[in-house]
Amino acid sequence: MPLRVGLIGCGNISDIYLINAALFRDYDFIACADLKDGAAQKQADKYGLQKRSIDDILTADDIDIILNLTIPEAHAGVSMSAIEAGKHVYGEKPLATRLTDGVKLIEAARAKGLRIGTAPDTVLGASIQDARRRIDAGEIGKPLLGTAAVMGHGMEAWHPNPEFFFKPGAGPVFDMGPYYLTTLVTLLGPVASVVALSQSGFEERIVTTEGSPFNGQRIKVETPTSIQALLAFRSGAQIAFMASWDVWAHGQLPLELHGTTASMRVPDPNWFGGEVSLAAGRQPWVGHATSKDRFGEANWPKDAPGVANYRGLGLADMARGILDKRPHRANGEIGLHVLAVMEGILTAAAESRTVAIEQSCERPAALGDTEARGLLA
Repeated sequence: MPLRVGLIGCGNISDIYLINAALFRDYDFIACADLKDGAAQKQADKYGLQKRSIDDILTADDIDIILNLTIPEAHAGVSMSAIEAGKHVYGEKPLATRLTDGVKLIEAARAKGLRIGTAPDTVLGASIQDARRRIDAGEIGKPLLGTAAVMGHGMEAWHPNPEFFFKPGAGPVFDMGPYYLTTLVTLLGPVASVVALSQSGFEERIVTTEGSPFNGQRIKVETPTSIQALLAFRSGAQIAFMASWDVWAHGQLPLELHGTTASMRVPDPNWFGGEVSLAAGRQPWVGHATSKDRFGEANWPKDAPGVANYRGLGLADMARGILDKRPHRANGEIGLHVLAVMEGILTAAAESRTVAIEQSCERPAALGDTEARGLLA
């Protein structure tokens, strides 16, 4: 039988999880809850769910997994409540906003024999898995160096309620960093140490989102909005990581890796598909499309698909892992390692020193086509 999921947090991101649930065979949504009663009622009516209180979902006998889509600052508290109630939990990124809270979550889950899963699961998509397969097969030789860049001008121009993005525990590192850092860990293994610089280009932001009730509101910036970091991996690779919401326009590629025999370009890790390009030796770039691979086909937005968006894939893999008694891929240990890296970046920048990353992790197993097909309804 599919595992039964209770959703806590009915904001913007919940729609794609609820829509994609029909793709996967091993979990079904039962109920939803939110601090804002109207938000929970809206999603319950839209997707045929039961609207319950948060406490009711946490203690319910007919819920196996809590999907935690709350704001980042609430991630640790809601996930801990789920674990204490005997529920597995899968959450949006980051695992927590403080490393100490992340450690407590992992320890509590282990003590109870429960699973923790955490986004991003984009690393299970066709493009990142294709890049991983090629790196593991030696197509770029030994990875040496590279760049990862996520840059733009913040959330105040499109998000209906962007204030929390500019508070501690958010910013470009904690909001978008998990996509890039989890991808790098998937491709290269864990990070050993970091150094970094940071700054904030603006002391406040003005909400300009059309239709937002907060349009025109001024937001105080309380976390760095530009970071430049150098990540030293245990494998020996060194990656320059840039994350900024102070950039109006740029020409940086999302991810570029350079090995002893070839270079590789990896598409935007915020999505599941895209073209992986290789340049062997002094040869020109050759693109390798993943649009026909499983979890690479464009499916979003539904009325005019332009990108591959299979959010919920990590939850599906965790559910299958629980049923098969095997490890799942988007797991808490990787989430904890990425959290340690993010906190380490901010600490390194604030204190002008190298920060060693003590929390390591194992690279998860690759997601092959047979296993990928097995997750689908």
